[in-house]
Amino acid sequence: MIQKIIHFLILLNFLLFSCQNAEGQKQEEGAVIVPEISHFSMPKTPDSMEFAGEKIDLTDLDIRERLDKELHAIVYYHNLIIPYFKRSNRFLPEIEQLLKENNLPDDFKYLALIESGFENLTSPSGAQGFWQFMPTTGREYGMEINEYVDERNDISKSTPAAAKYLRKAYDTLGSWIDAAASYNRGVAGFKKDQKWQKTASYFDTYLNGETARYIFRMMAMKLIFENPKKYGYDLNTIELFEPYMTKEVQVNDEIKDLAIWAKQKGINYKILIRLNPWIKANRLPKRTGGYVLLLPSDDSQLRNIKN
Repeated sequence: MIQKIIHFLILLNFLLFSCQNAEGQKQEEGAVIVPEISHFSMPKTPDSMEFAGEKIDLTDLDIRERLDKELHAIVYYHNLIIPYFKRSNRFLPEIEQLLKENNLPDDFKYLALIESGFENLTSPSGAQGFWQFMPTTGREYGMEINEYVDERNDISKSTPAAAKYLRKAYDTLGSWIDAAASYNRGVAGFKKDQKWQKTASYFDTYLNGETARYIFRMMAMKLIFENPKKYGYDLNTIELFEPYMTKEVQVNDEIKDLAIWAKQKGINYKILIRLNPWIKANRLPKRTGGYVLLLPSDDSQLRNIKN
């Protein structure tokens, strides 16, 4: 034990001497370094905002502070927000058009954003795609999911399916905000929480931690995306991802080898999957109505592979 104490004292003395020596060298060289203090500022939270056309009173202390918490959690999280801006430039135009075509308020694009960040992710529970559908729910809303394809990863199929789910939830709950919350909690679960608490809105209902943050995360994203410069993001300095330049190809017959088929089209399997992430295998079976595949329409964007 005594030997350990002696060793510790020797080590401590060495460290103190090293620090003093280094500090002395800095002073001699006139290079004393003073740590910089970063100054952060957060724009004042507005007194009200809208989500899907429904006004939210932000003078309410609880609502205001919950939104403030989400803003502080993400606004300086550049490794998260900057990639969101990059990918949104590529995918938002199509998502916005699909939401419009399916009579869903435009603000629901922020639901897809907080669910996936506009990536075809797979959650630990098995949810997948921009809209994070579970397999059972995906099939229920008309998406094909099997060993060859998974249309949860096709935004042209998953976005209308999400719109259908949310419109059904709205018809049941009578509020777009409540419908959005039910996308996380489930309609039955959300109604159950309101029933025993005798509440009539999301903001008045005590919910599990994830659902309690869900709408506020969308609200925070909306504030940042609608006025990025106000929150410190100058899009002129960020290299945004270009939308893919594509053309549609109708396929009615079975494709036994997609890698060979892609080469015949002047690309490779990697590019084929990049543009059609719903493909899961190297074979595409025949089905009624066939499939629509996307191929590059601009050689300068996704370089063709020469045979």
